Amino acid sequence: MLGLDHGAWFLLLPALLPILVLSAGPLLYAISLAFTDSQMGRTVDTDFVGVDNFRTLRLDSLFWESFRIGLIWAVCVTALQLLLSLGLALLLNQNLRFRWLARTLALVPWAMPEVVVGIMWRLVYHQDAGILNKTLRDLHLISENIDWLTNLSLALPAVILVGVWAGMPQTTVVLLAGLQNVPQELNEAAQLDGAGVWRRFASVTWPAVRPVAIAITALNFIWNFNSFGLVYVLTQGGPGGKTRLPMLFAYEEAFKYGQFGYAAAMGVVMIAVIAVFLTVFLRKRLKEDAS
Repeated sequence: MLGLDHGAWFLLLPALLPILVLSAGPLLYAISLAFTDSQMGRTVDTDFVGVDNFRTLRLDSLFWESFRIGLIWAVCVTALQLLLSLGLALLLNQNLRFRWLARTLALVPWAMPEVVVGIMWRLVYHQDAGILNKTLRDLHLISENIDWLTNLSLALPAVILVGVWAGMPQTTVVLLAGLQNVPQELNEAAQLDGAGVWRRFASVTWPAVRPVAIAITALNFIWNFNSFGLVYVLTQGGPGGKTRLPMLFAYEEAFKYGQFGYAAAMGVVMIAVIAVFLTVFLRKRLKEDAS
């Protein structure tokens, strides 16, 4: 048995090494950095300051405002991704004509880098040359052009829309895979019993897809809360910090102001809060499934 355990560890080693080197190592280094006053510059001395960074962070209203914006962004994008992707997956699961083409087109945003997506949507939202304003003017829905990405009240909803569009493909693929594992016989039996479309979905389809939906929702929340590239290209956190996600705030603190230790403390706080949130969320869902 001991030899089998050693053999199993040996087989897992090629997969574990990249995780330890590229994930666990930097994470531990960032945590240690959060307890120092590390700053940009090779000649600047680094001293251990204990929890001073966290004390300062506790009173940093700008960081907590960015944290609030990050939660709004993550919750809205994740929820809309789930709802729209589920609808799209249900549609693509039907025996429709040219279904293969529709499935291929649904994956296009997934194949595009975040920077390209950001640039493309900046053009869509452009005040003077953007296709969105032109379309709304042609439909007589607006009388003058709107600068979507610099409007204090519209910037965050506009960025959320882009986040939903960019993140839908992977969610759709996962949900579609779950839908294809639903036994067709159960749907046919429910239909013979007189169950309508909504009743069949609630009684047959959703219970089978729910574990997959919970898993992809949890992953999407982590990815969305840690978003950086897409929002940075679109707005760089503006206007007036209305789209400054906590990851953007930490980036500016580290590479604009050179406060590496303070930025690392922000990262540690974000990791801790998200870990607690996901633990509560998953535990609640697992209890519901067990009952």
